[in-house]
Amino acid sequence: MKVVILAGGKGTRISEESRLRPKPMVEIGGRPILWHIMRQYAAFGFQEFVVCCGYKGHMIKEYFVNYYQNNSQLKISLKNQKVQILDKNSEPWKVTLVDTGLETLTAGRILRARDYIGEEPFMLTYGDGVSDVDIHRLLEFHREQKKAVTISTTQPEGRFGALQLDDTGNQVLGFQEKARSDQAWVNIGFMVMEPSVYEYLGDGSTMLEREPFERLAADNQMAAYKHPGFWSPMDNIHDREYLENLWSSGKAPWKV
Repeated sequence: MKVVILAGGKGTRISEESRLRPKPMVEIGGRPILWHIMRQYAAFGFQEFVVCCGYKGHMIKEYFVNYYQNNSQLKISLKNQKVQILDKNSEPWKVTLVDTGLETLTAGRILRARDYIGEEPFMLTYGDGVSDVDIHRLLEFHREQKKAVTISTTQPEGRFGALQLDDTGNQVLGFQEKARSDQAWVNIGFMVMEPSVYEYLGDGSTMLEREPFERLAADNQMAAYKHPGFWSPMDNIHDREYLENLWSSGKAPWKV
């Protein structure tokens, strides 16, 4: 089963980084977050990827074109320009890099990559979030539900404290962290899709998360896999610093 990764957005909320590179290439622990996501899937045996490129997509292509040499020990003869690979330290991945357009919305990116995905079930996720989702359990759940789409959901950790106000609303009585159980369930990516999902994408001119998802839900064709563990997006520079700190401290839950 192929893993499709949406990696074409401009990442405007993390412009400090994305003005220089596409957001999936922003590094955590010296590696692009895209690599971290792929490593998780590969740990569960899924090693064939279709990456939907867009904004600065050439940088993603260059990264994988040079991946083998950049991750190996080399001996170079400067006189005759011969390069000898001294070891083979590379991932056994098959990566298809598809230019899905600069302004294309998420539904359209999937449609533009359809020929490379094929008419078979596939996994789909975003190129800017990491998690410790158990991919095998997710896939098992999807097959049990027999729906066109399964999305992974979680109640994220409360990032904002909750104020306790008096009856007038003018006086602060207390301040506490919001518990995860107080949060709404959100879509965290890590999805499984049947080929029938193409019927819901229309002409690809909308966001996948809007009309296509709304129609799937209305037709009772969407299941929700509840993930109680770790998940974090990388929406802004503070998120990147948070993930970097987890990695550098050896406490990254998504590390495999």
